[in-house]
Amino acid sequence: MNYWLFKTEPGCFSFDDLKARPGMTEAWDGVRNFQARNFLRDTVKVGDRVLFYHSNIAEPAVVGLAEIVRPGYPDTTALNPNGEHFDPKASVDKPIWYMVDVRYVKPLPKIVTLERIKQNPLLADMPLIKRSRLSIQPVTEDEWQIILAMGGTKIP
Repeated sequence: MNYWLFKTEPGCFSFDDLKARPGMTEAWDGVRNFQARNFLRDTVKVGDRVLFYHSNIAEPAVVGLAEIVRPGYPDTTALNPNGEHFDPKASVDKPIWYMVDVRYVKPLPKIVTLERIKQNPLLADMPLIKRSRLSIQPVTEDEWQIILAMGGTKIP
C-alpha cells in the first residue's frame, strides 16, 4: 500500500463534496502536470490511502482521509472541447492525462494545518514542506502515521 497527499482547492472540489457524491466516490480528474500524471497512471493503486488536503485558502490543511478505489485510467475531461480541462493533443487512442477514483473515508477530528506540519521536524522532508506545487504527492508511512496522530485519529 502507498500513501498520498491529494491537494484540491475547496472552492473547486472539497472533502464535503466528495462525501456528497454517490457512493462517496469521485473521479480525481483535471490533473495537468506530467509528474502527477505519472503517479496517477503508474503508481497509485486500489487500496492506497490518501490525505485529503485543502489548498489555496487562508489556512491550508489536511482535512480528511480517502482511499483509491479505481486505478489510473484515461482522463476523459481532456477530450471535451468545452471543458476547462480540455487538451487538444489528447485523444482516445493516445490519452495524455490520467485520473483515479477516490472514496471518502472519514474526516480528521482535528484538521492538520500546513503551519502545524511545518512545525513538526519529523515532517521536514515532505514534498509539501519543500514547496512542491504537485497536486499528487507521495507520503511515507511514517509521515502518514504522524499526520494521523496530529489529527487525532489512527489508521482506518
